[in-house]
Amino acid sequence: MAYTISTWFAIYFVLWWITLFVLLPFGIRSQHEEGGGPPGTDPGAPVATQMGKKLFWNTVLSAVIFAIGIYAYGQGWLSVERLSRLMGMPY
Repeated sequence: MAYTISTWFAIYFVLWWITLFVLLPFGIRSQHEEGGGPPGTDPGAPVATQMGKKLFWNTVLSAVIFAIGIYAYGQGWLSVERLSRLMGMPY
């Protein structure tokens, strides 16, 4: 089955968001852990999210996972027929 560039982009887009939600909690310190914050704010609010670094590393990680997936698909390791056989489901 041949995929178009828009299909690959859609798969990468979904993968990018999934990896973003996996990476978001790493490195976050709350105001309570840091010893305070401005009065009237939630003590669980993050002090510094470092979103720029997270977005960069998220893009790198999702690109690596996407490249592995494309390689596996090109080698025939990742296909609907093979995955259905592995799960014991008829295709």
